Formats: sequence, C-alpha cells, structure tokens
Amino acid sequence: MEHAVTFLPANRTARVPTGVSLIKAARALGLHINSSCGGAGVCGKCRVKIEQGQVEGGSSEKLSAADLAAGYRQACTALVAGEVTVRIPVESGASGGAFSTVAPERQRARMHLFDLEALKQEGLFEPPVEKLCLELTPPSPADNRADAGRMIQGLAEQYGLRQVAVNLPVLRRLGRVMRENNFLITVTVARSVNGKFRNQIVNVQAGCWSGRNFGLAIDIGTTTIYGQLLDMHSGAILAEEGDYNPQISYGEDVISRIVFAEKAEGLATMNELVVAAINNLIRRLLARPLPPSPGLSETPIGREEINSVTVAGNTTMTHLFLGLAPDHIRRAPYVPVSTFFPPLRATDLGLDLPPHALALVYPSVSSYVGGDIVAGVMGSGMYRTGLLTLYIDIGTNAEIVIGNRDWLVCAACSAGPAFEGGGITHGMRAARGAIEDFSLNPETWEPMNITIGDRPPIGICGSGLLIIVAALFRHGALNQAGRFNPIDTPRLRQGKNGMEFVLAWEADAGVEHDIVINEVDIDNFIRAKAAIFAGAKTLIEEVGLSVADLEQIILAGAFGSYIDLDAAMTVGLLPEVAPEKVLYVGNGSLMGARMSELSNHIRRDVVEVVRKLTSFELSEVRHFKDQYVASLFLPHTDISLFPKVSRWLNR
Repeated sequence: MEHAVTFLPANRTARVPTGVSLIKAARALGLHINSSCGGAGVCGKCRVKIEQGQVEGGSSEKLSAADLAAGYRQACTALVAGEVTVRIPVESGASGGAFSTVAPERQRARMHLFDLEALKQEGLFEPPVEKLCLELTPPSPADNRADAGRMIQGLAEQYGLRQVAVNLPVLRRLGRVMRENNFLITVTVARSVNGKFRNQIVNVQAGCWSGRNFGLAIDIGTTTIYGQLLDMHSGAILAEEGDYNPQISYGEDVISRIVFAEKAEGLATMNELVVAAINNLIRRLLARPLPPSPGLSETPIGREEINSVTVAGNTTMTHLFLGLAPDHIRRAPYVPVSTFFPPLRATDLGLDLPPHALALVYPSVSSYVGGDIVAGVMGSGMYRTGLLTLYIDIGTNAEIVIGNRDWLVCAACSAGPAFEGGGITHGMRAARGAIEDFSLNPETWEPMNITIGDRPPIGICGSGLLIIVAALFRHGALNQAGRFNPIDTPRLRQGKNGMEFVLAWEADAGVEHDIVINEVDIDNFIRAKAAIFAGAKTLIEEVGLSVADLEQIILAGAFGSYIDLDAAMTVGLLPEVAPEKVLYVGNGSLMGARMSELSNHIRRDVVEVVRKLTSFELSEVRHFKDQYVASLFLPHTDISLFPKVSRWLNR
C-alpha cells in the first residue's frame, strides 16, 4: 500500500510504499536531509519532526527524551506507516549558503590569485579549443580542390596550423557551410595536447565568429560543485555558480558513496545525480547576465557556442561522473579503474552541450590523490616555482603535496568530516546561520558568535569550530587533552556526551535547542587536526626535510580557504611558521580547471606533473602512526614545535 508523505517547509509530497524510510522518500523528491553516515543511523544528523501521522521506528540514543516527546525522529530509521507530514528543520536540510570560489575577505591579503595577464605575457594563453576565421578563395575551373583540402590549406597558410584532421560530422556539413557566406567560414579546432596527434576540426560555421568562443571549468567536490563560464577569446570569467553535490544525500564522505555505488543501480544513481547537477549548473551559468567584456556583444550565449569543458574532481567523484565502478578504490591495494582519461565528447558523458564540445577530465595520481589536487598544483603554480612548497587541500578529506618545479611528492589522509560539520553535535556545512567566527570574554566567559548571513545561530561550520576550540584553549577553558577545566559560568555544564559549553542559548538561537560544543566534539576535532598535521610532518620528514625548510605553505579546499592562521597554529592543525609564508588559493581545483581551459601548454604540463608526483601511502609509512598519536593534544605532545603557544602556556 502506498501512502502520501508531505515534507515541510518545501510542501512537497511523495507517494511511497509502507516501510520506506523517510530519508528515501525525501530523496525521491530531490529533497536533501543531512546524513553524514549515509543513512546508517549512527550520526543523528537526519533529525526531522513528525507533525501529523505516524511512523515506525526512528528513535535513537542520538535523540533526547524531550526530542522524542516533541515528535522528532531520525529520518533514516523512521519508516512510513501511513499518511504523514514531516518537517525538515533548518539545521537538517541543505540551507543555502554563499558558494564562494575564493578565500574570505580576512584572508585576501595573502590570496594567491590566478594571473591571466601573466599567462598571456608568458605566451601560455592558447585555449585548447580555438575558433579561427578563414577567408577562402571560391573554387574555379583552374582551382577545383576538394572543400576539405581548401579549408586545411587555408589553415596552414593563414595560421600556420598543420597536421589537421576533419571528423565526419564536419565533412557532412562542410559544402553547405562554405557556400553560405561566399567561403568566409569559422573553423573550431581542438588542438593536439602533445603534438603527437593531429589537431581536430570539430565544427564549422558560416561567417566569422572567432570572438564567440566559450568554455566551462567545473570542479566536482564531494560536498559542492562549482562552475565557471569562460570567454576563451579574452580569458575572462563571465559567470560563476555553485551548488551542493546531490550525492551528499547518500553520504557525506566518498566511502559511503562507494558503498552505495556497489549496490544494484547504485552506480547509475550516483552518475545520474552528478550529471544532472552539472547540467543544472550549466543552465544557470548561461542564464546569467553577461558582464561588460571587450569585444563581446551583449547577445546571450547559446548552449551551442560552448566548445569545451574541463572537469576536475577527486578520484571517486571522477569515477562516479564517468560511470566507472569505484569498488576497488576503498579496498587494498586501492586500485582505480584509470588515472588518465582521453579527451571525450561531452554528450557521451550526458552533458547537455553541443555534439562537437570536448570534455577534458583531469587525471588522478592514485585512489586518494585525485584530479582536484593535480588541478590545485597546476593552478597554484607550485609545479613551476623553485620555492619549497607545502600544498594542503582540506575538505572532506585532506591531501598534501610537497615539492617544487624539480620534484613533487604527495599523500592523502582521512581527516574525517569534522571540518565540514560532520561528527559534531551541532555541526553543519557553511550555510546561513552557521557560526563561522567566535570570540570569548575570559572574565565573564560570555561568547560572541558571528554567523554566516548574520542570522541567529543554528550550528557550527568547520571554520567556526576551529576558532571556537582555539579560543577555549587559549583562554584556559580547555586543557591540552581537550577536556574542560572548571570555570565559573552556567555555560559549562554536564551534558549527554560529557561536559559541554553553551555557545548560544535557545532563546538566542535559530533552532529549538541550545547550541553547544562538548568534549566528544572536541575529541573528534582533535583527531581530524592530528591526522592532517601528522600527515604533513610525516611527508616532510620522509623526504629528509623539516618544517623549518618550508619556504611557503599554500592552503586550498572548502575548509582550507577559510582557516584562521592564528587558530590553526594554536591548536596544532598547521605547523608554526611565519604568517607571511602562507598563501590561500581558494578553490584550487577550479583554478586549475580554468587554467587548462585557457592554456594548451598547461594541459601538456598536466601529464608531466602527474608522472612526476610520487604518492606515499601513509598507512604504510612506519612513523605515521607515532606522529598521529603525538598530535592528539593541543597543540601537540612536543610543545617545542609550537614556541608561540609554549610561551603563553607557560606564563
């Protein structure tokens, strides 16, 4: 028997059979309910309120007696037993956030920006797909060459372009197109990456359209998907958009999604979700008003004018996007289906783009060092500098690269979801109402919460969590083990998960409960920061260097771009270095995808960089576990590694 399940505040209804979980009913409608554990029933993030009707199950130790009495249940274990109306609380849904692709204002002084002019000055601005105008002499009795030969010779004479191949769809249209405008045509050429293969003519148009050449850069993140619409004639960004990756409804980490993809129809579902999300992003990008741009008319950009798209993502996201089974990524010896991908037709990937549009997919290094990191290495320019650089991308996972133009080594470490709100009682992604900044009065212990959008607080995002822990530690509310010291304030109290500190009372919050941070949350945070610091320190020492040898640190990623340096060094997330050595790149993956859209030289470099990157499996490095255990304190068991912290601790 089927029953109507209505979800508020969206006011959307699904009809589902008896026994279906509420979270599956929500997924059927495309509604998101937070589920860090992928619906396994252990995270407690999918808390919903039953307003009418009844469900079976849904109770959990994650919910208090007061929650249960008020009608709250866990959506992943609550089963439909009849018609029911369910409210998704703001902290359980996908609240809209500001999908920024750059570092926040306070980091802007140390922001490492993509320099288009430098790219042009160095002669590297050469889009892999170009549109070239050809003025050809019409045929005559004295010159009756084939249309294709006439076009190819014109490319050689007017642009010095040789080694050209023409595909069949172009040949089928060529005779008509040439004669539409008296042999004035525009040829779209996909350039060879390394000179070993022919340049491909993928499209022809009557008239001269060389000034209207557009491309897309796409970053497929585990949590979010970002896109940029690019004018490949000038190099300008014409529009930017971002949205949540809809796969998060099936788990916030890659392992949960791999597990789901192994189920019947699971891979197809994961693939369809990400492709549909990218197509929606493309639609929104094309709908945006065009900014003023030299040489570009205000005529709206048509989908048929997109000639290429470059996509970067971690190894699992890339596999799911391409429809490749990711099964063995999570099992020793951790083998992906492929790490390199040839140029593909965008339509073959399900993208709503013209048949001639090419898709360029960033290669990966290993199962856990993916194309997003390769793109970040390219975008940040660390592969071209002589400075000894530590590159850290911190998001759902953490990837680390160390080296310079001569050598590169990399590793991945599982930090867990704490930096994106997972595993934290009132944790959430960076959306409106999330506490992102924090300060504490050490005399009254009264906090000041700064939230995204200046809304009443509904939870804590990753950057806020870092600053909160650092402030509590710095002012003596926390000891080095991450336990609360006795302090005289009603905000410190015994909770269900040990001692907890009330950040916002219910009366001041945007939810129907106090916002707290407890010792279990802090322990999860310490484990996450320990994994990153231990990974970086192990990698540095494995190549025979020390932290003092580092000449710059580049931070990237969803969380990495928002790190407060002082807080990060206070808790031992980052090594203590001079602040001027630290740069932010924002979304390094998207920056690298953009670079490859605008430079065929960069595309050539990508192959060499991937071959140069030596990957370390940290679990097989003998000292990593010791480093990790030593990092499970604030800031570290070896306080000499953090002399600034040591000075105020010993005052």
